[in-house]
Amino acid sequence: MELPYQVDFSGKIAVVTGAGGVLCSVMSKALAAAGAKVALLDINEEAVKRVAGEIESDGGKAFPVKCDILRAEDVKKAHDCVLDVFGKTNFLLNGAGGNNPKATTTSEVFRMEQLGKEQTFYDLSEEGFRFVFDINFTGEFIVTKEFTKDMLDGGDNCILNIASVNTYLPLTKIPAYAAAKEAVGNFTKWLAMYFSGVGIRVNAIAPGFLLSHQTQGLFYREDGVTPTARLEKIMMGTPMNRLGKPEELLGATLFLLDSRAAGFITGAVIPVDGGYTAYSGV
Repeated sequence: MELPYQVDFSGKIAVVTGAGGVLCSVMSKALAAAGAKVALLDINEEAVKRVAGEIESDGGKAFPVKCDILRAEDVKKAHDCVLDVFGKTNFLLNGAGGNNPKATTTSEVFRMEQLGKEQTFYDLSEEGFRFVFDINFTGEFIVTKEFTKDMLDGGDNCILNIASVNTYLPLTKIPAYAAAKEAVGNFTKWLAMYFSGVGIRVNAIAPGFLLSHQTQGLFYREDGVTPTARLEKIMMGTPMNRLGKPEELLGATLFLLDSRAAGFITGAVIPVDGGYTAYSGV
């Protein structure tokens, strides 16, 4: 993989959750290309095995671990595996997350005539809401609680959380996801203060709207060219007037992990969003 700039993470052990997904697989490959040994955690074992194979074929070091981050015993087993194979963790990237249709409203604004005809706020299930909040936030708490045990020696250790533009501005239709990502931003700052006594830096990046095979259907109609109404609204609020690419997260990711470049930065949540969170709408 071609990195945006050269950085040397040789001797570092990185743990990435959600490593089988589009964004975190790209980050994992970048960490490996920079010389880190990367433990790939995901509930989708097939996905992380594929990512590990791609990293190994490029000459990097990676180890896939099937892990349900919502089960503390699963996370403990994953930690033990990482210790056995690679050793103590230096970098923790909390990237697992996602949304659920049961926690999504059909419309942006409530009208009385919607009742009984579409999924309103009153139709959202507690199960769906709780799942979305847990996978985006509670799992991060469980993983951080486990893997930071390796970082208490005062070495060059860092946590990077994956927040969202929702951390700044809640998007319509997805109340659980928006609330969870706001919690991630707040938790990042809390952790930064708490762990400052042992030298663990804690930061986050807040990705904006990125084009990938997973989001293609959200942004474009079946012809793959015509933008959806949602994409048109997004572009109206994005000063750079384009979607981002997953690879465009790498500059901020590598920068925040590199203590030589960002050693005095902790508690920061950096938007990588084409200016979306900077635009007031007028």
